[in-house]
Amino acid sequence: LVIFSLLSKAVFMPLTIKSTESMKKMQQLTPKLNELKVKYKDKPDQMQKEMMKLYRENKVNPMGGCFPLLLQMPFFFALYSALIDSIDLWRAPFVLWMKDLSMPDTVLTISGFDLNILPIIMTASTFLQQKLTTVDTGGQQKVMMMMMPLVFIFIFWSMPSGLVLYWALQNIFQIAHQLFINYRSKGKEAA
Repeated sequence: LVIFSLLSKAVFMPLTIKSTESMKKMQQLTPKLNELKVKYKDKPDQMQKEMMKLYRENKVNPMGGCFPLLLQMPFFFALYSALIDSIDLWRAPFVLWMKDLSMPDTVLTISGFDLNILPIIMTASTFLQQKLTTVDTGGQQKVMMMMMPLVFIFIFWSMPSGLVLYWALQNIFQIAHQLFINYRSKGKEAA
């Protein structure tokens, strides 16, 4: 599963790099976008046209950051299917508290409530990953970006631990990649 996560990360690396560049360009355009929002606050159609014009002129796709995630979804669903249906993975232990990759990683049950560690790790890594990679546009988008990991924790709470582990590993690899990019960018700026 770890090797699969690394391989899928390597395969999607060019798209991730392109996505990261797109988000950086979006971040650079934020002040101009805010000016357009103020200038055309009473004319939403005109504001949309001007924003699209600005995107075109700067060769920025506002949806560029979502593309790698969308391409990973078939792999995600295939992994889900494999974990649910595979006899080989049934009761397959991994490490530490993960005793069965085809079941949630419950470590403790308190009054009928299962405590699963991986969804908590995945949610924390999602928060950190979004903080490092998302353009701060403020407002409604910022609230949505903060709420999405909380929604994920409920979705993933009862999922097979192998699936949640895969998602958490993808987040961790993305965090490491983003930290490397940030470090390299600072080195270039200092030079």
